[in-house]
Amino acid sequence: MDLLALADFHLVATHRGFGRASRASGQSKASLSRHVRELEESLGVRLIERGKRTLRLTDEGVVLHERTGSQIGEIKEALQDVKAGLGRPSGRLRISVPLLFAQTSLGSLAAAFLEAYPDVLLDVVADDRFIDLVADEIDAVVRVNPRPDSDLVGRCFLRNRLVLVAPPALSRPGLAPDGQIESIPAVLRHGAAEDEAWRVIDEQDGRERVFYPRAVMRLASPLSVRDAALAGAGAALIPRTIAVDALASGRLVSWGLSNQAPTEIWVLHASQRLASPKVRAFVDFVCHHFQDDGRQDPLTRD
Repeated sequence: MDLLALADFHLVATHRGFGRASRASGQSKASLSRHVRELEESLGVRLIERGKRTLRLTDEGVVLHERTGSQIGEIKEALQDVKAGLGRPSGRLRISVPLLFAQTSLGSLAAAFLEAYPDVLLDVVADDRFIDLVADEIDAVVRVNPRPDSDLVGRCFLRNRLVLVAPPALSRPGLAPDGQIESIPAVLRHGAAEDEAWRVIDEQDGRERVFYPRAVMRLASPLSVRDAALAGAGAALIPRTIAVDALASGRLVSWGLSNQAPTEIWVLHASQRLASPKVRAFVDFVCHHFQDDGRQDPLTRD
């Protein structure tokens, strides 16, 4: 099969017309039409029904377009990368990340990546919904605790523990006269169970301690929960990565690390597509960036 003819077929199918494909690519309509016709003849099927003003894909054309579109794009990108100079990372890199990651980590990461790879245009979508990499035209995605997926490959670059923090003025409770542990005023996220005990490991002596939260408010995001704790509203169980600065400065104190399994954060890309130089560079850069970030506590790193 002629790859040039297949690429021109995808160009026409994507733009839904020879004229629009011609204007987008700079090729003549006659050349595009000839290549598509040659492809149809080599396959022995009609791929496009041509009308006076419009065209539509046949069933065979739809199958060919859907099954080979991503591969053609990757082949063209690989050829461009090689032509540019031994696969140097360049071009637009479209990334999807969760909202909290975008709010807390993306700015410094993106600036450092730009300095290292000035020929790459980083295009980031911040969204907590599930992203289909192919359908949404995403090159790589950052996901929290991703489920196993045979279509995706990648690396875990951060393991994040929950830490029980409190404003310094809030006294750590002891045993009440009846022998029961007192409840503590707490800032909870929406959906958190109020009657669930907080079990944490004391970082000083390694012993487990149990606290019982009494909700004084419920907020939507971990950042707003942290800020309410900073303002003195109560204790909070939050990701350690967003509490590091406040703990270091003494604006919050730690009552222990949660005994829950750490949250894993992964950077992933499609395994059935060629990993372009820019995708490989981004994956490696993210992993090294968090390993070298001096603000991170060793317990939060991979």
